[in-house]
Amino acid sequence: MPIIITFLPFESTLVQSKMAYLSTEFFNFFKDLAPNNHKDWFDQNRKRYKNFVKDPFDQLVSEVIEKLHEIDSNINCESKDCVFRINRDIRFSKDKTVYKMNRSAIISRGGKKRKDIPGLYFEVDCEKVRIYGGAHAPNKDQLQQIREEITMHPEMFNQLILDSDFVNTFGFIRGEKNTRIPKEFKLFGESQPLIYNKQFYWFAEYPPETALQENFTDLIAAHYSIMKPITDFFIKPITNG
Repeated sequence: MPIIITFLPFESTLVQSKMAYLSTEFFNFFKDLAPNNHKDWFDQNRKRYKNFVKDPFDQLVSEVIEKLHEIDSNINCESKDCVFRINRDIRFSKDKTVYKMNRSAIISRGGKKRKDIPGLYFEVDCEKVRIYGGAHAPNKDQLQQIREEITMHPEMFNQLILDSDFVNTFGFIRGEKNTRIPKEFKLFGESQPLIYNKQFYWFAEYPPETALQENFTDLIAAHYSIMKPITDFFIKPITNG
């Protein structure tokens, strides 16, 4: 588990957070929801959900957006564009559990409507806090462009993924792989196996209590600052920018 970062590796004009948006009541709600994951119970506890889960998390995300905008001026969104619904999409799922057991948000240039654009995703539940980055869902054309970018700039790519701050915080690039890739990449794949990936993502994981710290939003922003160089590397081929 990576060491919790307690500083900002960038010069911020924003005052560092002195407020813990989430409380133990946030976790207590989900602990009680676990054995009562149905609409009747949720309706009876909707005010509790709003006061201790929804509103505090939305406020937390709003502050994170402000801090990330300082690092990346292309991030211009509101919490409503970033926070995922607590309701699960059960239309095509065998698991008919109605509600998610976490709160999560994706903060990027496209928000939750453009999951293909790399940004920062984080989730909080009773077991952990995870902070993610990377190109998690590129389509076929975007994947081709990412692979071309990697093969055209192999030294830059290696420097980014081996950067000490990145490695110490996130470890390594993860993601599902293709067993077959276009023939033009096969030789390159002998020296860089990540070319076989069809996803390129990373994450850091912390105890759930991390979300109760006053500097939690600073921690998230620090992670984005560390991941921004490799994030920009993936954004370029995906957005043709």
